[in-house]
Amino acid sequence: MAEGQKKYEKPKNRKGTILRLGTYLMQYWYWVMLALVLTVGSNLLALVGPMLSGYAIDAIDPGIGKVDFPRVFYYAGMMVIFYLFSSILSYILGVLMIYISRKVVYQMREDVFTHLMQLPVGYFDTHQTGDIISRISYDIDTVNTSLANDLVQILTTLITVVGAFSMMLAISPRLILIFAFTVPLSILLTKIITGKTRPLFRLRSRKLGELNGFVEEMISGQKTLKAYHQEERTITKFDGKNEEAVEAYYRAEYYGSVVGPAVNFINNLSLTLVSVFGALLFLSGQMRIGSISSFILYSRKFSGPINEAANIMSELQSALAAAERVFMMIDEPAETADKEDAITLEPVIGDVRLKDVRFGYTKEQCIIRHLNLHAAPGKLVAIVGPTGAGKTTLINLLMRFYDVNDGQILVDNHNICDVTRASLRRAYAMVLQDTWLFEGTVFENIAYGKQGATIEEVTAAAKAAKIHSYIKRLPQGYDTVLTDEGTNISKGQKQLLTIARAMLLDAPMLILDEATSNVDTRTEQQIQQAMRVLMEHKTCFVIAHRLSTIQNADEILVVNHGEIVEQGTHLELMRQEGFYYQMYRAQFE
Repeated sequence: MAEGQKKYEKPKNRKGTILRLGTYLMQYWYWVMLALVLTVGSNLLALVGPMLSGYAIDAIDPGIGKVDFPRVFYYAGMMVIFYLFSSILSYILGVLMIYISRKVVYQMREDVFTHLMQLPVGYFDTHQTGDIISRISYDIDTVNTSLANDLVQILTTLITVVGAFSMMLAISPRLILIFAFTVPLSILLTKIITGKTRPLFRLRSRKLGELNGFVEEMISGQKTLKAYHQEERTITKFDGKNEEAVEAYYRAEYYGSVVGPAVNFINNLSLTLVSVFGALLFLSGQMRIGSISSFILYSRKFSGPINEAANIMSELQSALAAAERVFMMIDEPAETADKEDAITLEPVIGDVRLKDVRFGYTKEQCIIRHLNLHAAPGKLVAIVGPTGAGKTTLINLLMRFYDVNDGQILVDNHNICDVTRASLRRAYAMVLQDTWLFEGTVFENIAYGKQGATIEEVTAAAKAAKIHSYIKRLPQGYDTVLTDEGTNISKGQKQLLTIARAMLLDAPMLILDEATSNVDTRTEQQIQQAMRVLMEHKTCFVIAHRLSTIQNADEILVVNHGEIVEQGTHLELMRQEGFYYQMYRAQFE
């Protein structure tokens, strides 16, 4: 805990965070200006009240007990009018700030999500999904609350303090000397405490993000968790992370809550001193009762907002810490932009070549070394090899999710670094081992990659993928709504739907990464036969563990330790009795 806290005590760019929040506000500067006018108006009207109260009190003659009631009623009525208009303006201001904060948060959340779509795949490989979601939801909601409430409070504090100070200075310059001692003391105390709480609020946001990430991971892996009887161990780990999050939350709120009472004590001390010295001035005939009363009311208006501002400093620290996390995500380097002279890859023939490719996810660990490959147009190329040999990494490079460290990848004799990513990825249809379906109808999921697809086209793709008969048995057929990630159908059926989606997409190249691992062998063979017809004249890359499914491939590439150690047809590789032969015997004998 201490180590994590120490890590977050290093200075952060608080000023930069505030300025960036300001840029969002300034997009709606006209509403902000109106809010400023309303704030000034509301607080100035409220500042007239204590002065009118003093005039009403001075209508009483304490010596003979005579009261000028018409004068008292006049000033009392004026107070009601001023306070009423002040309240109306304050209400309008509150509604306006909610509107502004809603606009700002909408834009901020849109900026974050838009940037997420531009981030490289590597970012999502190294960051927890729960932490990303926490920044989009919890952190931005924290900023929203602060903009809607705290910003108005700070503006109110500034105007009220300046106005009350001016009025007190006009009433009695001598009494105001009391605040020359108490105000600096309040400011110093607030600065010291907030300096200690700022890193605590930053740590709180981080721990909550880690907790969300852990929960998301455990919920996604419930079947594996139960299969290995890890419930108790998972609960123990959750308790540890929950304890860290609660402790971080407690420490931030605990030390943040110290500010209010401490400043409140100093303000009450100043009120006591005003009462004592004001009484002495009255006894010496240097001040009237009404002036003392007005001065005390102004002193409350002067010290009250300072106290309230101190109370919301913890909320501001939390908002700034949350905004920092949001801006850190926005500042993450986006996927490398296409070259200015990048060409559009069309029409695509499907001739793919890898020349002396070298790649590693980190500089220290090289996964692919000196890889050379040629996939001729319209050929089915199978890629096999042991786990960790670099098969899926090869797909990541073909799709340009990652860029090679050395060497070249060519499509139709064009270096893929010289073509636009959009046109390159449109050239591929892709089915992964980890299937992904969206919440929506069966029709929408199959037609996901092809806008304007007709029901006839979707049905044809489903028939080819051997999933049409199953779809027809669903309650609403192709209009059946699948729940999040398709949890209301089996894993194998999900995979068939994603294969149908890939079949429907009119792409000249196809990538299958263990795409049939969740279907039975007979269905897999049927799919392979159907795909050979549908994918005629299209270049296909198939990654497979079950070697029986790729025996009819035009070319089999055997990858081991990031290099192609053998290549040829199934019969050719079996005759060589090399690495592929040993893999085949290990599976079937």
